[in-house]
Amino acid sequence: MADRILFITGASSGIGAATARAAVAAGWHVGLMARSEDKLAALAEELGDRALALPGDATDLGAQEAAVAKLVAAKGGLDAAFANAGTGLDTPGTEAGDPEEWRRMIDLNIMALLYTARVALPELKRRKGHLVLTGSAAGKRHIAGSIYGATKWFVHGYAGNMSEEMREWGGRCTVIAPGMVDTPFFSEPKPGKIRPEDIARAVVFALEQSETADLREMFIMPTG
Repeated sequence: MADRILFITGASSGIGAATARAAVAAGWHVGLMARSEDKLAALAEELGDRALALPGDATDLGAQEAAVAKLVAAKGGLDAAFANAGTGLDTPGTEAGDPEEWRRMIDLNIMALLYTARVALPELKRRKGHLVLTGSAAGKRHIAGSIYGATKWFVHGYAGNMSEEMREWGGRCTVIAPGMVDTPFFSEPKPGKIRPEDIARAVVFALEQSETADLREMFIMPTG
């Protein structure tokens, strides 16, 4: 099998970094995008010549365009993209919440994800590639007043719409919907919850499905 190339946003820690490790272990090349240059450089060094650090802000369309172009030039193409970058709110709720914080979250959880799809699709079409999106259990049920959850409802709806579009040319789209994951997303550790490595294995599992199988959603909850 020819070398396969995966582009990951939010790659410097948590689910993104764990997915990079799992993908490289499975034989993939990875392009790693995040704002933290130091963390990206350390991860790329750990993973070796199968990894390419692509520091940049995922909420900047031009930065994502440049990152994917650099990855394709270096590795020869693109087989999959994982729109993983995301954030939550420090102050939840509509009345008590901070509209500027809402904007930052929407820019990352929605706009950056759309940018990843936009820049990746032309390359994915060349290889009947795969788009993976990080959704959430919060995007599958109603949570009182949750604006974060509403952004993930968008992701789930968009993923289904992209599955219908991409199937027209042999591509696939999978949304990964985890419950609480013990990552730097939270200000305090969440022992006993889902580990980033659990989600990473799910992403690689989705990417390595037979060409006749369209795995559209994976819903993963903690056992504890």
